[in-house]
Amino acid sequence: MSVTSPGATNQPRYLDWKTLDRVKRLDVRARLVVEGFITGQHRSPYNGFAVEFATHREYTPGDDLRHIDWKVWSKTDRLYIKEYEEETNLKCTLILDCSKSMKYGEGPSKFDYAATATASLAYLMQQQQDAVGLVTFNNRITKNLPASSHPNHLKLMLHELENTTPDETSDVAQVFPQLAQQVRRRGMVILVSDLFLDLATLNEALKQFRLRRHEVVVFHVMHDDELTFPFQDNTLFRGLETDVQLHTEPRALRKGYLEAVGNFLADVKKTCASSGVDYVLMNTKDPLDAVLGSYLTFRQRMRRSAIQRG
Repeated sequence: MSVTSPGATNQPRYLDWKTLDRVKRLDVRARLVVEGFITGQHRSPYNGFAVEFATHREYTPGDDLRHIDWKVWSKTDRLYIKEYEEETNLKCTLILDCSKSMKYGEGPSKFDYAATATASLAYLMQQQQDAVGLVTFNNRITKNLPASSHPNHLKLMLHELENTTPDETSDVAQVFPQLAQQVRRRGMVILVSDLFLDLATLNEALKQFRLRRHEVVVFHVMHDDELTFPFQDNTLFRGLETDVQLHTEPRALRKGYLEAVGNFLADVKKTCASSGVDYVLMNTKDPLDAVLGSYLTFRQRMRRSAIQRG
């Protein structure tokens, strides 16, 4: 089943976190986010993650002319329609970071933002009748719900998300290799994390997923404070995953800090690109439905380009 735009013509008013914060239930938040970015799409149908070209059939009067394959017509002088099918057996594994560093921030914290994004993706995929699973991790796998398309499975995933509290460090030296071995059936793997972890281990895990022919997406969640370093007055900084604290004058550190963050982001992007992995930076100040909607529009555009090249 495809998710179809209701045909809105006005510029959408994307949901901000203040709107979502008034909704405590994660299932309602997920529905609001998904409906928010679908409303913002002006093209219909809106097929999100899981539509691909299937076959041709001969044109019959009344068929939508937009689906005529003009390349075939130029070679055969006959009209054929491109038919598409949804990958209703798509299997997606959502991997969510629940280490202590994800606790940072208010309205929302990184974890609030990431958990809502994870729930929204699960909600969207269930609407498309895809099988979705959930893995949470810090220095170990804390929860592993195998992928299922049963409606009650989504309720179970949302329950686990609502009852997950970020804790421990994000030591993934054992976690990611274990996941790469467990997720065997070809499908989609989506990692939602602040990526404060060993990038060499991340790189190897991404390569292992890709070797198994998974499509991999990394949603990199960062708080706006971490990206812009807005602090002005003397500030005490405390480590969330290490027992370190620093009392300092932030303006003296700002230039060096932003340079280090820029290098970090560049390294993460390079790591993802080297394995053919989609990378999306999520700033917690940005409306979540706008971020997801922009990425799904990008996916559709890339898929159409691939079909045209084919």
